[in-house]
Amino acid sequence: MSSIDASINQPPQHRILIVAAEASSALYAQRLLEHWKANNISVEAFGVGSVEMEALGFERLGCSEEMGVVGFFEVLKHYNAIAQVFKRVCAAAQERKPQVVLLMDYPGFNLRLASKLKPLGIPIVYYISPQVWAWKTGRVKTIREVVDKMLVLFSFEKVFYDQHNVASEFVGHPLLDELNPDYFSAEKTSEQRALFGFKEGDFVLGLMPGSRQSEIKYHLDVQLQTAKILVKKHKNLKVSLLVAPTFSVEEAKSWLPQNLDFSVTLVKDEPMSMVQICDFVLCASGTATLFVGLLEKPMIVMYRMNSLTAWLAKRIVTSTPFFGMINLILGKEVAPEFFQEQASPDNLSSQIDRLIVNDEAREEMVNELKKTKASLGNRGATQRVAQALSRYFNTSKSTE
Repeated sequence: MSSIDASINQPPQHRILIVAAEASSALYAQRLLEHWKANNISVEAFGVGSVEMEALGFERLGCSEEMGVVGFFEVLKHYNAIAQVFKRVCAAAQERKPQVVLLMDYPGFNLRLASKLKPLGIPIVYYISPQVWAWKTGRVKTIREVVDKMLVLFSFEKVFYDQHNVASEFVGHPLLDELNPDYFSAEKTSEQRALFGFKEGDFVLGLMPGSRQSEIKYHLDVQLQTAKILVKKHKNLKVSLLVAPTFSVEEAKSWLPQNLDFSVTLVKDEPMSMVQICDFVLCASGTATLFVGLLEKPMIVMYRMNSLTAWLAKRIVTSTPFFGMINLILGKEVAPEFFQEQASPDNLSSQIDRLIVNDEAREEMVNELKKTKASLGNRGATQRVAQALSRYFNTSKSTE
C-alpha cells in the first residue's frame, strides 16, 4: 500500500480548541477525551485544561489548576497570568484554525474569547452554561450573538434559552456517568473506609472546602473550627479532608495548622470515591454539592468570599432563592445553606450536630437527595456532547 493510500484509509484528524478552566469542567473535558480515545477517534485538542487531560494528549496553553479563581478581587490578582493565557489561546486559534471551539463554564473569560474568535468563522459551542438564569441575565444577549450552540446540563436551562431564542440542546449531566453501584454498597463502602482507618461505629465528617485557592483561604479554617466543635461533642466522629483534583496531598498538608488538636485524615481520590466514605459532608457550594447529593449523603452547604465581592453578589443575584447547586436542582432548600458571615462554626456545627443525633432529620434529607438523579436526565451526556461536536467535524470517514 502506498503512503497516499495509507493516508486515505486513516481516520480524519479532528482539531478542537477546549477551554476547561474549572475543576469540574476539566473532569468533563477529560471524559470527552477518553471517549474519543476509546472509540479510536483521532482528535487534536488544545487549550486550557488539567494535568489529567494533558496525559491524554491534550496540549495545554493554560492550566485549569491555576486559573480557577472566583470573585472580582481574586480575578484582579491573577489578571496578568489569565490575560497571557487569553492571548496564547487567541493566537493558537488564529494559527491552527480548529474546526470547533468548546467553551466550558468560566464565563468572564469564555464569552470574551467567543467574541474575539467569532469573526474567524469558527463554530463556537458552549458546554456547561454560565448561571445566567440566576444572575447577569444581560449575558444572554452576548451568548445569542457569539455562541452557535449551548449544550446544557439541566432541562430548565433548555427552557430558559428557548425563551431567549438561543440555540441549545439538553445533553443531561455528565456526573450521572460517574455513578457506580459500588458507591451504594454497604460492603464496598466499609472496605473503602477501612483503607483510611475508619472503623464500624465511626461517624465520618467530610470537609470539602473547594477546588480554588481562594476557597481554601475563606473556607478551610471555618470548616476546621466547625469540626473541632463537633469532635469535642462526639467521640466517635472522625474528620476527613477531601482534597480536590486541583491540589496535591502535599499542598493540603501545608494548609493544616501545626497546633491542630484533633486528627484529620487527608483523602485524595476520584471525587465520588472520596464522598463515598463519608456519613456527612460540610461542602462549599458548587458542583461538589451534586457529587454529594447523587451519593445521597446528608450535607450542609456554605460559601464565603471577599466581603466586597459578597456585597456585590447579594445585589446581583436576585432571581433565585438559593445559591447551593443541589438546592437549585431540587427546587427547595434540602441542604441547609449558609453564606458569608452566616457560615460560622457555631451555625455550621449546630446543623451537622442535628444530623448526627436526629435519625429522622438525617433520613428525611437522604430521601430528598434521592431525587437528585431523576433531575439530571439520563446517563450518556459525554456521548451526546461528542455527537453534537461531530457535526462540526468532517465526519465523512469518521468511525463515530
